[in-house]
Amino acid sequence: MEALRAEVTGLLKEGDDLVIIGDIALAGTALIVEKENEFLRQFFSEGFLWDARRSPSLYGASKNITAQQYVMEMDAFYHLGTGGVLAGLWKVAEASEMGLFADLRKIPVRQETIEICERFDLNPYKLFSEGSILVGTLKGEELVQYCSDQGIPAAVIGKAVKGNDRILRSGENVRYLERPSQDEITKFSWGEKWKNSGRLPGKKKETEQC
Repeated sequence: MEALRAEVTGLLKEGDDLVIIGDIALAGTALIVEKENEFLRQFFSEGFLWDARRSPSLYGASKNITAQQYVMEMDAFYHLGTGGVLAGLWKVAEASEMGLFADLRKIPVRQETIEICERFDLNPYKLFSEGSILVGTLKGEELVQYCSDQGIPAAVIGKAVKGNDRILRSGENVRYLERPSQDEITKFSWGEKWKNSGRLPGKKKETEQC
């Protein structure tokens, strides 16, 4: 538990809004376009793929959001990464010993990500999401408005609740949030090599860490 809590800044409180800042899975999408460009060019235009590769810098969360953590009275703050938004939700809830409910349809995700994931039968909610942030705050709508004013996609996707139940909704479908599985990147042969060499996205080499 201590190791898990070390990954999360703060803890969720009952009633907190769950806010996603920045479109999810942008970094994973860009990496797939880079590695699988020849295959994807059979289905998408150069402009579509070019935009997908640039999406982390265009639609990701700004580093300036960190400076607003205390201004916006955030209770929990977590940079998404390996395992995507579902891994982030589980980690923050587990570290906080809280339940939650979240609506997958409210999570900000680019159309490019959806279409590219469909080509490889990937789950975008489990895809490498470095550059996006999960926040727990009682002032979710204020935070979303702040992000909107900065030109950053953001949305309230659910709430933290008392207990252990962690519920995901998507339309009429309801299911429990499961313990994180491997990132969808590892379904590619090159993704598995990254993992085995310690270069799985979201984990920098020791020489690269500041």
